[in-house]
Amino acid sequence: MPKPHVLQLCSYPSADQAALDAAYQMHSTAELPQIGPQITAIATAGGQGASADIITACPNLELIAIYGVGYDAIPLDLCRARGIAVTNTPDVLTDDCADLAIGMTLALCRNIAQADSHVRSGAWSQTAFPLQRRLTGARVGILGLGRIGQAIAKRLTAFDADIAYTARSAKACPYRFVAAPTDLAAQSDILIVASAATAETRHIVNAETLRALGPNGLLINISRAANIDEDALLTALETHQIAGAALDVFEGEPALNPRFLSLTNVLLQPHHASATHQTRAAMGDLMRANLAAYFAGQPLLTPVLPRAPLTPN
Repeated sequence: MPKPHVLQLCSYPSADQAALDAAYQMHSTAELPQIGPQITAIATAGGQGASADIITACPNLELIAIYGVGYDAIPLDLCRARGIAVTNTPDVLTDDCADLAIGMTLALCRNIAQADSHVRSGAWSQTAFPLQRRLTGARVGILGLGRIGQAIAKRLTAFDADIAYTARSAKACPYRFVAAPTDLAAQSDILIVASAATAETRHIVNAETLRALGPNGLLINISRAANIDEDALLTALETHQIAGAALDVFEGEPALNPRFLSLTNVLLQPHHASATHQTRAAMGDLMRANLAAYFAGQPLLTPVLPRAPLTPN
């Protein structure tokens, strides 16, 4: 039986690449003009997504398999209209993302990166490192209480944090529900953004939210760059409207806005929340399991959008 034709839009670890090459006829976008009608699946990553133009160039496309949890870079309405299934890799990266969120929070509270530089530069022999702030007992607001938000909250209980959250609706959980993001920010010492990126959450952290967080507030983003108005954040950091931020994601990354580089009150991370050997292996396994299930006619393991009948004209 011939191997299905799969369009690959990103690079994968060598073990995943070998497995994909063995199971499918893998193609690059350079081959798209010639191979487009034969493509039945796309393999991509959350940040890469798949554009409407690429999807349109594949008239027989049946599945988009995402290596990652985010699907904001996929035009779901187009996929729904075309009956194209979409899968992602949730759960397997939840712990890593929550761990990094806590790590960034601690690093920001205690200025761990600056303290390391203080020792390495020899400044410690001249002056003591300045006093910092504690995480224990802090008021922490979590914007988005999905899988990752709940895992972050679970970890914060070990710090006796006063935890509140904003979500579409109140959840059955021990944390305090605050409906409006601005109100959540006003009641928080630390605001952690863990929301999925949707049209509704775009720039949910804006100038108003940052003003509510205030000059002693800290912002941590472990979600998507689109959830924060980056220009408003840069202005807030430059003018000390907030005390600091720790960010794992940026607009236009990896070419981030150079205004970030001169700031001393921001911790910059290279979008690596899920980047551990264990989690990336599990992500690859799950992405490939979704591909295999689809082509075997079996139920998808983690569908974002199940294959549906075509929308009538």
